[in-house]
Amino acid sequence: MEHSFVIGGLVDALEKLEILAEAARFDAACTSSGSDRGPRAGGLGATKAAGCCHTFTPDGRCVTLLKVLMSNACSYDCAYCVNRSSASYRRAAFAPRELAELTVDFYKRNYIEGLFLSSGVLGTPDATSERMISCLRILREELRFNGYVHSKVIPGTSPELVDELGRLSDRLSVNLELPSERSLGTLCPNKTKSQVMSPMEQIFKIRAQEEEHLLAHGGRRLGGPTRRALGAGPAATGIQTSATASPARPSDALARTEATLSMGAGTSPLLTNGTCLTTMPHSRVASRRRRFAPAGQSTQIIVGASPEDDNHILKLSSALYRRFGLKRVFFSAYVPMMEDTHLPDLQTPVPLRREHRLYQADWLMRYYGFAADELVTPETPWLDLDVDPKTAWALAHIEQFPVEVMDASLERLLRVPGLGPVGARRIVAARSRGRLDFDDLKAMHVTLGRARHFITCCGKRDATSPLDAELIRRKVVGNAREATYNRRRRELEGEQLRLF
Repeated sequence: MEHSFVIGGLVDALEKLEILAEAARFDAACTSSGSDRGPRAGGLGATKAAGCCHTFTPDGRCVTLLKVLMSNACSYDCAYCVNRSSASYRRAAFAPRELAELTVDFYKRNYIEGLFLSSGVLGTPDATSERMISCLRILREELRFNGYVHSKVIPGTSPELVDELGRLSDRLSVNLELPSERSLGTLCPNKTKSQVMSPMEQIFKIRAQEEEHLLAHGGRRLGGPTRRALGAGPAATGIQTSATASPARPSDALARTEATLSMGAGTSPLLTNGTCLTTMPHSRVASRRRRFAPAGQSTQIIVGASPEDDNHILKLSSALYRRFGLKRVFFSAYVPMMEDTHLPDLQTPVPLRREHRLYQADWLMRYYGFAADELVTPETPWLDLDVDPKTAWALAHIEQFPVEVMDASLERLLRVPGLGPVGARRIVAARSRGRLDFDDLKAMHVTLGRARHFITCCGKRDATSPLDAELIRRKVVGNAREATYNRRRRELEGEQLRLF
């Protein structure tokens, strides 16, 4: 018989939801789903690649997820976590059926279009994962929910349960949390590096093996014994355990994928992806054809709880993309809420601007071909908080500018501050038809706010742009300060922003 875990007399599902949704607020999930799945006969819901967590679908709808913990009663004592075992907070937990039915009820009321499911460690990682899997099985198989599900993998979960969780979810994520093994040991005494990395490796290998199978069999999905053989146990995933003498040898497709991922940013050719250019490899299999975590995997790094600098964090981010083929590394600004000698003081400002600059730098590495050491170096390890990373790089390498728009390569144009893939491509297309000046660029809707300082048109500079790097910096910083976004951000920072 299934029992609902309650504490302090809590019997109402909505009261639990209030506690457990509040407890989940620090999990980053603001991304598109990356998964396409149309309506199915007898099923409930569908999934669009751009359809999750406060984003817009192709038809203009803004959709969201129910972001909640299975339980905030945790046996771990991570210093920074509001749900740590030593914290004095109201505790609650959903029964698997209770949360599954609540999700469907919210979907039918048009409140949500998917579920973001995580949990505190309720006993052991495996016991917690079994509880999450039970909820998702009810949701998928009994209630026929066909919408988007993003599940957090608890570090230390056995490979068999990670496999099962991946076949019930669209996206998986294993939170790295802290940027170094030393900080992990200091602030998370119950976790180890291997407990975090092993599930990441397993997810990557299963997806690579599934891709090989789909390519070799004309897109037919894995099923029955074949599916089990390729994804269920340690031998299938290459994760070595006491019962496995050695990891399974990677397949040709896996080896090719790993070889592609091993190319660092700035060394691989730029690949097209819609209106973007990226140095990251693309899957050759559409997400709708996959069964195991079709939207891939992501992770989260807390920024500001430990002393690592931006150079360290960006190198780590770059390595994670290369090694595990991650869809996204999320950065979460540390919000001081817990007193601990190893943590910043409770009055320490939330590093929101640093978080924002890390996201910008991460985007440059993924879509513009920058390497981490180009943006920040061991000698200057912190990102400039006053200007965006691309502008900071350009000002530090002013000798490479101005760039002539009539003959610069697409890759060179993408290094101009303020120029994105769409604007750069418009320039390349238009210059083949004739000479360009600044008025022509404006007519093509190329954004010139920052770019005007770093380009020439047929040898001519913009008349209002200074020649000196420091003067350009002052002008860019002044313009940025007057932007609506930055004015609002300063207001919020001044109010000691309550994030969630």
